Amino acid sequence: MGSIFIFICIILVASILQTSTGFGFSIMATPFLLMLFLPQEAIQLNLILSLVISVSLIYKIKKDIDFIQLKRFSLGSIVGVPFGILIFLSIDATTFKLGVGILLLLLTLLLICNFKVRSTKRRDYIVGGFSGLLTTSIGMPGPPLLLYFTGTDTEKGKLRATTLAYYLFIYFVSLLTQIYFTGTNKEVWEASFYAIPIVFLGLLIGQIIFKYLSQRIFTVFTYILLICTGIFLLLESLGLF
Repeated sequence: MGSIFIFICIILVASILQTSTGFGFSIMATPFLLMLFLPQEAIQLNLILSLVISVSLIYKIKKDIDFIQLKRFSLGSIVGVPFGILIFLSIDATTFKLGVGILLLLLTLLLICNFKVRSTKRRDYIVGGFSGLLTTSIGMPGPPLLLYFTGTDTEKGKLRATTLAYYLFIYFVSLLTQIYFTGTNKEVWEASFYAIPIVFLGLLIGQIIFKYLSQRIFTVFTYILLICTGIFLLLESLGLF
């Protein structure tokens, strides 16, 4: 019962964050799902539910999508996907968690230091490539996009819409790649099925929150989320949690 309650809380909070910020589900869900599932199962569960969220929201937010940037991200990610699956197949669970934790903390440090970059065509492709790599390796396409969009001072509506549209593509490709190279099991799909009602509840709450979320609160909340998740993963991978 304790595991079920934790599972419900993870999915609900992550769904709210994904809807209200555009990136929160994978960053929140994947690290904590590793408490309950094997890495392969946690990643596939995250990919399935993130795909459900993207499909559910895409129509409502399509007017804010930057389609030129979306195309570049998608093409770039195709290059990163195969490298990501190679990384996933070659590392153990402890190293996996440690790597994710360090990645999140480095990302947060760059954001706090007011990292700035100018958006260019080449950089769009590079960011897409890193995002594709991280999706198949750790199930988290968001960090490169979040750092890039924040560094270019992208308006939160465009950030949310473009990332959700991109996720629709990359999660589908990554899920097929994961299943092909690592297989899947009944537990992943059963957990996904039971989580869908929780996801839709989170979507509803997240839509309401988004209307009242200022750019400043959005930024502060981003930092808190990334720091807490990164520290948690580091402590767990070092056996201190």
